[in-house]
Amino acid sequence: MNEKNPLEDIIFGLDIGTRNVVGTVGYQADDGFHVIAQCVREHQTRSMLDGQIHDIGRVGDTIREVKEVLEEAIGTSLTQVCIAAAGRVLRTVTTQVTYEYPEETVVTGEDLHTLDLMGIDQAQQELLAEGDNRYKFYCVGYSVMKYYLNDELFSSLEGHKANKIDEIIIVTFLPEDVVDGLYSAVERAGLQVANLTLEPIAAINVAIPENFRMLNIALVDVGAGTSDICITRDGSIIAYGMIPFAGDELTEVIVQAYLVDFATAEQIKLDSSTLDEVTYEDIMGISHTVSAEEVWKLTEVVREKMTTEVANKIRELNGDKSVSAAFIVGGGGKIHGYTESLAKKLDIVPERVALRGEEVMKNIIFEQEGIKKDPLLVTPIGICLNYYEQKNNFIMIHFNGEMMKLYDNGHLTVVDAAMQAGFTTEELFPRRGREIHFTVNGTPRMVRGGEGESAVVKMNDVTVGMNTPLEFNCFITIEPSTAGEEAVCTIEELDEYVGNTMAFEVCGKHVMCPKFMEVNGSLEPGSYEIQEGDVIETRSFYTVGQLAEFMDVEIDPDREILVNNRPATLESLIYENFSIDWTVLAFGAAPVQAKETGSQASNILDQLKHASKYGFGSEAQADGGTQAEAPDEAKQAGAGASGGDSPAKETAAEEKAPEEAGLHVTVNHEPVYLSGKSSYIFVDIFNVIDFDVHAGGGRPIVTTINGAPCGYSDELHEGDDILVYWKES
Repeated sequence: MNEKNPLEDIIFGLDIGTRNVVGTVGYQADDGFHVIAQCVREHQTRSMLDGQIHDIGRVGDTIREVKEVLEEAIGTSLTQVCIAAAGRVLRTVTTQVTYEYPEETVVTGEDLHTLDLMGIDQAQQELLAEGDNRYKFYCVGYSVMKYYLNDELFSSLEGHKANKIDEIIIVTFLPEDVVDGLYSAVERAGLQVANLTLEPIAAINVAIPENFRMLNIALVDVGAGTSDICITRDGSIIAYGMIPFAGDELTEVIVQAYLVDFATAEQIKLDSSTLDEVTYEDIMGISHTVSAEEVWKLTEVVREKMTTEVANKIRELNGDKSVSAAFIVGGGGKIHGYTESLAKKLDIVPERVALRGEEVMKNIIFEQEGIKKDPLLVTPIGICLNYYEQKNNFIMIHFNGEMMKLYDNGHLTVVDAAMQAGFTTEELFPRRGREIHFTVNGTPRMVRGGEGESAVVKMNDVTVGMNTPLEFNCFITIEPSTAGEEAVCTIEELDEYVGNTMAFEVCGKHVMCPKFMEVNGSLEPGSYEIQEGDVIETRSFYTVGQLAEFMDVEIDPDREILVNNRPATLESLIYENFSIDWTVLAFGAAPVQAKETGSQASNILDQLKHASKYGFGSEAQADGGTQAEAPDEAKQAGAGASGGDSPAKETAAEEKAPEEAGLHVTVNHEPVYLSGKSSYIFVDIFNVIDFDVHAGGGRPIVTTINGAPCGYSDELHEGDDILVYWKES
């Protein structure tokens, strides 16, 4: 083993095929990719069909066997692995995305990753818009077709100054159950997925170098269950495709013709490509010898059907026309006559359809003895090389039952995953119930709703916080936070509402009357529930006419009315403890009690609803002149106030409403005042600033307090300097 190969830098790639599992361990050096160990194991049963895992347990056991063989060969344990996916339901979306800088900026690698994420997200949305509800699709790979800098075509953007960058990107998707099966089998073997790609993307990294991609070339990866196809033109990959028709179809023909099990038929197929004669034993235990030509003739019909479907798919992907050349990789392409047949179906000369093996592995150094550079090894090595293209770019997790790929900036937390999943800050942090805003005597008031419950966050079934770092392949579940109860406040809860009754002395008798307040111009009792936008005015007085109406008495209009021993009218204002003298013509059911009883009057709201005709509103208040003496003083002075005078000044100061706790901070260089709570955390600023938490487009969010990175639940203090913005470069 090369001494320059530190074991911590090695890459472990697995090609989990329908027939074989190929494991490769190696590292990248200046002279190429060094393969230090490789292992191939066949599935003992048909636990995979058409590239999709059917028996997770058996596939996991095969992966574990490959892993243990490689660990013994290199002398160290393997914990992370790169894999590639395939399957019969492959979907591709080609889309274009744009990112504009606020000002001319040097394009960085992180900017390009952000652009990739924007493209993946847009492709996902376009796929969802197609309305195919049969599958939940997951992104398994992508390729950038073209870059544009300020609307001009560029081959590479990093390091250039730009006001705007664009890319055309092709994104590939497979059903989530295909990807989930791969992850489950790998985890069963004690491994974590470090990188996931698509099999043809992996194969093209080896089979078609970038300088060949100016040509219109097809790459066909012929496996056991699927034939994966990609097309290059004008320097980029322009299409991906797949047909569920490959080497196993040939094997099944041999099974039926020669009465053998599947494993024996597979061996007959392989031997016919290298030997003149093939010897086998059928299920009856009888030995047979057949010529290779007989096997070729037996499988010819199926081979022709296979190449016809591949050729038709290539034309479909290439705009209904053939390609200039085709490269074949994978074990299924090694069968006799495959390349010649495909060339015929593509209408190109046979020399332009060829197996790619040793000639494309010039920069692959095998340190393990006895390994032949073979088309079967192209995809496994390509899986390893793909890791370097996407190294540390993404982390895969399971979020609320769905797989999710996030750009790994080195400090991802649970809240980042939640934001990408579309959770709002209201769903992540406790929410108060609906507030009530109203005014009392012209002063704005607010009553907050009740506190809600925090979101319940678990990672791998353990309760964690929002700022907990994410782990590879972790399982995150979030139960959204709940809103508290809506605010409820009645008039009698207001500080201005002191007591719920008023006392008057009427003709020497003590009369208790209910205290009312005016809400939006109407009288309301203390039990009235305040509504959003209510305008409330205190009314600590009656008019003489309202008092008479409340007492249900008819006053003699020809006799004098006295208030505090001074002449008055029905419109005169009377305040608590005022004395009133009048002459009654007729009595109703007046609630008049002896002074010592202190009973309350009730059920008079309906009688007082129309009391405004007596000037109970603001006009009546305006009629009063200067303030009069206190009621007690008026009694002592006898006739101390005229009926039109203002109320006596209250001698007891009203208890002042407690001030809400507030906090002055600076957010993005603008002063902000937080109010309504006893303490505040970072996320509270989103209630008072204009910041769209869904506008990231794959960009990481930067949050700092006084220049230091912070989390969403960090506590705020008076005078803190806060920054929150999407990182542009």
